[in-house]
Amino acid sequence: MQHLKFDEQGLIPAIVQDDQTREVLMIAYMNAESLTRTLQTGETWFWSRSRQSLWHKGETSGNIQQVVDLRVDCDGDALLVLVRPKGPACHTGEQTCFYRSTSGEESGSLVEVKESRQDLTLVNVAALDLGILLEDLYQLIRERAEQRPENSYTTYLFEKGLDKILKKVGEECAETIIAAKNVRGVEGRQQLSAEISDLLYHLLVLMVDRDLRLADIVSELHARTGRPAERKYHRLTQERGTQ
Repeated sequence: MQHLKFDEQGLIPAIVQDDQTREVLMIAYMNAESLTRTLQTGETWFWSRSRQSLWHKGETSGNIQQVVDLRVDCDGDALLVLVRPKGPACHTGEQTCFYRSTSGEESGSLVEVKESRQDLTLVNVAALDLGILLEDLYQLIRERAEQRPENSYTTYLFEKGLDKILKKVGEECAETIIAAKNVRGVEGRQQLSAEISDLLYHLLVLMVDRDLRLADIVSELHARTGRPAERKYHRLTQERGTQ
């Protein structure tokens, strides 16, 4: 969570907004664990300051919020969560917690969060989930390399050595190319997805064997985008539970 600025209680405010209507539904707080669960489950989780416990929105009411995108502001001290709500956001039964004007009267107007490329950095939930999966798989492969458990395909690759690993990477590249040339409908896309997944796995094995980290790839990609160093961000769940 190194690029996010949590307060002294380990919390960060999260504004929840309807992805389709842009109506602001509520504001709540997340800590490292609730943010991780939000990313992993695709539904909003918060930290209840009154109960001092994790809170899965809609767990009892059924009014869950399906996460579409998650954005972090330019200072890294607030989140914007775009959701598809399955029911009212407010405990009063109102669609939004902001149903009253400052005069105390109910208002039907929508409150929108103004967005600009300068003010918000888009963090795609699917991309973050992929990052989490790649990191978890990388760590598992490292464990296999160190422990060499029996009857493990990963162990087999490391024991055969670099030439075998490189051969498998080449084979998976070729199979990915063939699958890409033959994409026809859903079945074809599923096959291509499977081949790309195999290729990614074998590339991670190669990285571990050559002592190359995912952070090295991230740094290289950031350098190619030309982004300044202070705008770089790392995997949100790195060193989970710490800031």
